[in-house]
Amino acid sequence: MSGGGSVKDVQSKAELDAVIGDGAPAIMHLWAAWLKLKNNQRYLKRIQFLLCLILSSLRQLSKLDLYSKLNVCSLLALNPDGKVVDTLEGADPSTLANKVSKVAGIVYPGEPAAPASLGMAAGPTVLESVKSANQNGSSHPERQVRKDGLKKRLQELVNSHPVMLFMKGNPDEPKCGFSQKVVEILKDENVEFGSFDILTDIEVREGLKKFSNWPTYPQLYCKGELLGGSDIVIAMHDSSELTEVFKDHGIGVSVPNEPKMAEPGGGEGGISDSTGLSATLTSRLQSLINSDPVMLFMKGKPDEPRCGFSQKVVDILREEKVDFQSFDILSDEEVRQGLKVFSNWSSYPQLYIKGEFIGGSDIVLEMQKSGELEKVLAENGVRQAPSLEDRLKKLTTSSPVMLFMKGTPEAPRCGFSSKVVNALKEEGVDFGSFDILSDEEVRQGLKTFSNWPTFPQLYYKGELVGGCDIVMELRDGSELKSTLSE
Repeated sequence: MSGGGSVKDVQSKAELDAVIGDGAPAIMHLWAAWLKLKNNQRYLKRIQFLLCLILSSLRQLSKLDLYSKLNVCSLLALNPDGKVVDTLEGADPSTLANKVSKVAGIVYPGEPAAPASLGMAAGPTVLESVKSANQNGSSHPERQVRKDGLKKRLQELVNSHPVMLFMKGNPDEPKCGFSQKVVEILKDENVEFGSFDILTDIEVREGLKKFSNWPTYPQLYCKGELLGGSDIVIAMHDSSELTEVFKDHGIGVSVPNEPKMAEPGGGEGGISDSTGLSATLTSRLQSLINSDPVMLFMKGKPDEPRCGFSQKVVDILREEKVDFQSFDILSDEEVRQGLKVFSNWSSYPQLYIKGEFIGGSDIVLEMQKSGELEKVLAENGVRQAPSLEDRLKKLTTSSPVMLFMKGTPEAPRCGFSSKVVNALKEEGVDFGSFDILSDEEVRQGLKTFSNWPTFPQLYYKGELVGGCDIVMELRDGSELKSTLSE
């Protein structure tokens, strides 16, 4: 295979000379039926090579003592001087694919290795990649666009059905025992589900491992949340927890033991006009909701959650250092079903703050990430809002090197700030920044906090280094980088 991406079956030295006559980068694939691979016999059915030489210039071929290397190497990578720069022992399709890509210049630092599951497909995948790279080149922005596109596609796939199974094969023809077991469980649960055959799309197959932080298949999702692989699904099924998860999300199962509704005019309290629940049950639910400023209705207890979604919210509340009370909805079916109607929310956990419904695990997680949860807690007096001093301490230590400036590093709004930004970039120092023009409280407070009346202000590990003049002196004395890395 040469630069154009074509493949030729070479039968003689003359044909080989013709192929490599132009000196273009090429990959040579050799077959020797007599060569035995110790401890690698299982690969013989998956790949049809026993020796592959990667050459920057195949003109160097004659310089190699091939026969002395056949028993230890299945791949040799050479530079134009004929020196061996890389080797591969044995038949390993995953490593082979990546070494070929690396020699061809299409592997980027920090990106994951190609999957071993490529098997026979590794060859044509790499050849096509080399061809594409030669024709179009590569750029980091293009790769980022591809990554963003893949993430969006995976999100859409995960959310394409309330219950979504990523498996090997399809429900009618599973291609692995683990996938078949999960299919049987879902059928036994009488749940409708969508599926995706990850064997048909290597991009989805490998991308979903990162997306879910789960390395194996099958993977089962419920309302966009990963439940787990076959072992977890089996355990949840055996303990009836899987049924409970589906029930709480209103998926494909009838809801037993619905809360009893009082007949009009009959029974004490009659019917609550807003929910249709009895006044007695409504009163009980309101009492539970207001029993603590922060109230979590969950499966299990905080120290022993009985579902991953409940565990997630417990972890978030503990990270936020919030005191809260909880109610185990598994212990009371009337509360469990009644609260769904009362809150108009079909699943658990449910979080309430000062009697107001906040949401389930997904909403609470998003609120934490955005800082909205902390704000809601402070506004409701659940936690005192941080003092200005506490806020400034948190800001000055938010990055090891922190610059308080006018504007942003990309668009400084004063010459002094611009000078400091340029000095840090020239020294290769990573730093965080805060635009003091965007927050007057921080702008004025930091002057008192640091006892420094002007901006910019540079901090290292929470300690003030100084302003523009001091930073320039440190740079000119070749001390800036060392000062910021002690």
